[in-house]
This record gives sequence, C-alpha cells and structure tokens, in this order.
Amino acid sequence: MTDNATTKPGDPTWVDLYTADPDRAIDFYGELFGWTAERADEEFGGYITFRKDGKAVAGAMGKMAGGVEGPDQWTVYLAAVDAKATADAAVAHGGTVVLPPMDVGDLGAMAVLGDIGGAGVGIWQTGTFAGFETLGLVTGGRWSDHAGAPSWFELHTRDYDASLAFYRDVFGWQDPFTIADSPEFRYTTIHSTSPMLGGVMDASTFLPEGAPAGWTVYFGADDVDAAAAKVVELGGAVVVPAMNSPYGRMVGVADPTGARFSIGGETT
Repeated sequence: MTDNATTKPGDPTWVDLYTADPDRAIDFYGELFGWTAERADEEFGGYITFRKDGKAVAGAMGKMAGGVEGPDQWTVYLAAVDAKATADAAVAHGGTVVLPPMDVGDLGAMAVLGDIGGAGVGIWQTGTFAGFETLGLVTGGRWSDHAGAPSWFELHTRDYDASLAFYRDVFGWQDPFTIADSPEFRYTTIHSTSPMLGGVMDASTFLPEGAPAGWTVYFGADDVDAAAAKVVELGGAVVVPAMNSPYGRMVGVADPTGARFSIGGETT
C-alpha cells in the first residue's frame, strides 16, 4: 500500500459514509474488509474513523434529526488548499454548495458540493489530518497491495466535457489524460502519470433514466467474486454484476442500508 504524502489539489483525499445505522455499518465493513472502527467524542458528532491495519481508510457519520436529507451514501472528498475559495469557484462555474465550508476542529475544513453535472463531491482542506493514511494502487490494470483499501475513485456523468472543465477550473486538475474518446467509451484519468487515482467516465449511454450522476469509490479485494458474495451474506446486495475489463475485475454493490460502492481487483 502507499501513503497519501504526495496529494495534489484535486486529488481524492478521503471518503466517508452517511448512514442511518452506524452500528450496522461498523459490523458490515468490519466483516467485509477487516476494518476496525474508532468513534470520536460528541465534539465531532461521534464521527467514526475506519482503519485497515491501523491506518485510516474511511469515515462514517450517522444521520441526525434535522440533518442533511438523502439516501445513505459514500462521499468522495477532493483535496483543496482553501475550502471556501474552492466552494466559491464551484458556484462561479455552475456548481452548487450542498454543505457550506466549515472547520472541523484543527483537523481541517470541509464542504460538500454539487458539480456541474449534478454529482455530489466533497472538499477537504488539510489541517492536522491529511486524509487517507494508506491507499491501494491500480496501475495498467494491475491492482496491488489493495485488499480493504480505497484504490480508485470514479465519476460517472452525463456531462462529460463540462465535468472535465469544472474539475480543471474548480479543483485545479493540471494534467488529466484521456485514455479513450469514442462514442462507445470516453474516459479521462485525473493524472497522466501514476498514481492516476481515478477518472471521469462518460455515462450518458448507460446511466438509467432518473439515476443521478455520481462519484464512486472502489475498495480493493484479493477475490472480487468472494467479496461480492460476502456483501450479500452480510445483508447487502450486488447492484452491477462482476465483470472483467482491461483494468481489472469489478463489481458494484450496496451495503445493508443501500449505500453504493464498488469493489475491484485482479482479472480472473
């Protein structure tokens, strides 16, 4: 696994789960990925930090009365030097602010946006907490040192060109790399050099009517099919059946309260 010491503005830097049942989430992800969980005190709303082999890999927050409405979901956070300036830039470039910038003690500052295509995305400005303490690596279709770790981050959007411009202008993506640009498959990675970390996919041809655009996180597994079976055993569901691709084997799943995420690994 790799650390997050070389994070650039606009890089995925954290993910967290907004859930109606934090206790069930702790049990589910603990059984699925071997994560341990630490709860913060009331100052931070009982925020949960998930760890893999002692290193922070994700967070979770229980739904609260009067809080943000919506389904249980994972949010991907991108790094920003200044959360407020980034939120202001998002509005100036056609986005919206869902959760205004706020300080999280001395840990940093965060906000949640709606991008130009309607996908939710978070902002994280580092304070004493930089985000992921470990990441899996995906290079040339090879998944390495990734079991239970966040390994890839992907935006599915109906507004492909506008979304790329939005993330370039708002988050400062400097060197995205287009790996495919045909009517059948359009995809651009966040970086042109490894680690690429994730990318943007033109989903206009396959997103069901009414389904929102959105970011997804891929957690790694040594055996994708076994992990998908475990999801079902633990009360979750397979949303997109497992498939091989030039970039590994992948499956889309949902946890027991409906929060969707993906699992990736080596092609079988």
